[in-house]
Amino acid sequence: MGKPEFLQLLSFQLGPLRIGATVLTTWLLMAALSGLAWFGTRRLSVATPSRLQTALEGTVLALQQAIEDAAPGHARRLLPFIGTLWLFIVAANLVGLVPGLRSPTGDLSLTVALALLVFLAVHWFGIGIDGLRVYLRHYLDPNPILLPFHLLGEITRTLALAVRLFGNMMSLEMAALLVLMVAGFLAPVPLLMLHIVEALVQAYIFGTLALVFVAGALQSHELGKRSR
Repeated sequence: MGKPEFLQLLSFQLGPLRIGATVLTTWLLMAALSGLAWFGTRRLSVATPSRLQTALEGTVLALQQAIEDAAPGHARRLLPFIGTLWLFIVAANLVGLVPGLRSPTGDLSLTVALALLVFLAVHWFGIGIDGLRVYLRHYLDPNPILLPFHLLGEITRTLALAVRLFGNMMSLEMAALLVLMVAGFLAPVPLLMLHIVEALVQAYIFGTLALVFVAGALQSHELGKRSR
């Protein structure tokens, strides 16, 4: 609603695809996060770590512990995907605070893409542990007649994951715009705090749900292995 105008001017056509403001913002975020990771890890020091190194190490350890709590024994395997997902969504939600930019998670196309990544990751990790046959067995438990309901559940939870993040971020930006229209710039600090809190909460919810789904696939592997 007027926020991403300068990025819309930079939009271009790439064959049949239109590279719009959401894609450009996503590219900028990925470049910024990659640059931060490179800068923070290029000179690692055990004796005198920098503040940035300390912050990055603390973030990684916190993410690893959260994953370990949900999927014991699989933290190292899941950290690259779940950790990246968490950090990207936090950054994407907060980028709306930058003047002239809009949170890309307020675009349904991005949240659908993230939900599809989670959907594929669930089956990737589940199958990669012990093969396709063992993983698929849990869809037939406790009775093969429940297979259509299991498949329907996979589809509906993926859609819910995408719509939840999109709806919350879009409504947050709309509410902030309405308050600014009514109260002007008399209440910028409360709006700023609301945006930060909501951005962190929505990122936490999305990442946690993704972790729970993946952990459920790994648990089905463990149960299938015991039943053999």
